[in-house]
Amino acid sequence: MSTQSFIVNRLDPADYGRWDSFVRGVEGGTFYHLSGWKKLIEKELRHRTYYLHCENEGEIAAVLPLARVKSWLFGDALVSTPFLVHGGPLASSEQALQNVVAAAKEIAEELRVDYLELRNRAPLNGKWHCNDSYVTFRKSIDPDPQANLMAIPRKQRAMIRKGIKAGLATEIDTKTDRLYGAMLTCKRNLGTPFFGRRWLQAIKEEFGEQAEITTITHDGDTVCSVMSFHFRDEILPYYGGGGDLARDLKGNDFMYWAVMEGACTRGVSIFDYGRSAVDSGAYRFKKHWGFEPEPLHYQYYLVKAKNRPNISPTNPRYQLLIEAWKKLPLAAAGLIGPPLARRLA
Repeated sequence: MSTQSFIVNRLDPADYGRWDSFVRGVEGGTFYHLSGWKKLIEKELRHRTYYLHCENEGEIAAVLPLARVKSWLFGDALVSTPFLVHGGPLASSEQALQNVVAAAKEIAEELRVDYLELRNRAPLNGKWHCNDSYVTFRKSIDPDPQANLMAIPRKQRAMIRKGIKAGLATEIDTKTDRLYGAMLTCKRNLGTPFFGRRWLQAIKEEFGEQAEITTITHDGDTVCSVMSFHFRDEILPYYGGGGDLARDLKGNDFMYWAVMEGACTRGVSIFDYGRSAVDSGAYRFKKHWGFEPEPLHYQYYLVKAKNRPNISPTNPRYQLLIEAWKKLPLAAAGLIGPPLARRLA
């Protein structure tokens, strides 16, 4: 697609470096826009991607990462970016933005998907069906760990101190085995399928030190673990979980504090607690830390669908499935979960 000097193309491996340089330099760029996710979604999850970039006189002026996900439960969708929090269009000019979004709509029409979903932090102009079910939590942190600790409300700060008194220890992992075990347990307990063991390892291999794994232990036992992404001056804890031991020893509070403490001493100034559904348990947990919710603007362009999809876990349609999943043996959840998880965009 082209309009005057603006040309929209699909991302070629030769342009990964240019794409990532644009993402790192443009306002609104996030870790979730990086080209590494294209390779991961294609190779590990086997979904077709449509990473679009708009050029003006040979320079990238806009990018939009997209992938198509087909699901018997959630339909056929073209999403930016599935399995991640953000991924909507980034642009250095309004014309480039309009062109890359128009190209995405054209692809959605050509593919005859049910809908196109753009996961934006800031809303796009125009006629869109919108979903205000999700928020994100972001906060500036101080270079001084003690100042950050004192900024956490008293009751939640007490949970961190209980973890300290319990003798919890922090370790940085280079492999994903302990993280996978913690995530599988956590997701099963929440009633949600999780990816296979290979997914986390592939992310670590792709992003290296940008994907840091913090594991909390007690007397040699794994309590909980989290993979955090480093981008610009931000830390983004993303895949995190634990089981009964984490609850008993206040491990999750201690773990996120350990991530924050380590990040601020290395010059990180933004702590991004990620996405949560409004009024969910995770939403309340993050508010108790003194974070305020910021709306996420998920916008939809309908192709075959008649109405905006409601794929939230709070949808009553899914409650029986969620409750049944919670009762699965852990080994069974690990076996049958990955094929399902790759369809839950």
